[in-house]
Amino acid sequence: MLITDLGLNGVKLVHLKVHGDWRGYFMETYREADWRPILGARPFIQDNQSLSGHVGTLRGLHYQLAPAAQGKLVQAVRGRIYDVAVDLRRSSATFGQHVGVELAAGDGKQMFVPEGFAHGFVTLEADTIVTYKVTARYEPSLERGIAWNDPDLAIAWPVTAGSAVLSDRDRRWPRLKDASDLF
Repeated sequence: MLITDLGLNGVKLVHLKVHGDWRGYFMETYREADWRPILGARPFIQDNQSLSGHVGTLRGLHYQLAPAAQGKLVQAVRGRIYDVAVDLRRSSATFGQHVGVELAAGDGKQMFVPEGFAHGFVTLEADTIVTYKVTARYEPSLERGIAWNDPDLAIAWPVTAGSAVLSDRDRRWPRLKDASDLF
């Protein structure tokens, strides 16, 4: 496993070793000992999975406040996504900045998004399945979000506002400058 920084403190791109042959491939997607230096005493406690049927399904930008702030380890297990993390830590030199990477099933890549960041992704293929490990359980009362198309963030999503498939909830999140609950 090779872990590289993505330019925002704490956000990492993980390159897994993929063993392939004529039958397909095998890769070890998680080993606790490899993550101890990054996570410290806060382990991953839950695995989540989503299926998005349509190209252009956009989920995000979501986060949870403390004490249920979540670190996430994200990967595509079927299809492809454009995965985004936005720094919401007011004291950070990179506050309001974002990073995005493409993750595809079988490519051996994962993105780690630490606590203090909003996270979202858009599907680039139909019937995409995404899994992610989290460091805290879902707490509806502490869930928040930022508008995915906030012009101040200037995220170059590979989807237009007219073609994005969004939940009603994801259509209503405020812009970053209007969000009161950040880190």
